[in-house]
Amino acid sequence: MGKTRYEIGFEQLSKIDGEAGHKVIDSLKDICPDLAKFTIEYPFGDIYSREGLDLKSREIATIAALTALGNCQPQLKVHMHAALNVGCSEEEIKEVVLQMSVYAGFPAALNGMFAFKEVLAEHQAN
Repeated sequence: MGKTRYEIGFEQLSKIDGEAGHKVIDSLKDICPDLAKFTIEYPFGDIYSREGLDLKSREIATIAALTALGNCQPQLKVHMHAALNVGCSEEEIKEVVLQMSVYAGFPAALNGMFAFKEVLAEHQAN
C-alpha cells in the first residue's frame, strides 16, 4: 500500500519548509486541526509532489504570487526561507520580488523586499 496524502505532504513540508513549516502546522492544531491537515494534504501532498516543476520553480512561483498579493507577509517569509532551502540563491529571490514591481506595483515589491531582508537576517543569525 502506498503512502497517504498526509504522509506524502508531511514529507514534502519537512523537505521544503523544515521547522518553519512544522511551526505553522502546530500553530493551527489548537484552533483548527482540519486546516492543519488540509494544508499538509492539498498543497504539499497533492501539488508540491507533482511532476512538471521542480521545488525551486514552485517556490519562485509562490514567492511571486505572495508578493503580488501584498497581504501575506508571514506566508511570504516562510516561502522565502523555503526557497533558500530548495536551492534558490539570494539574487534569484531578489529578482523575483523586483519583477513583481512591474506587475503588482512598488508597494508590493517594497513589502516583499523588506520581508526578504528579515528572512536574510534570520538566516544569518542561525
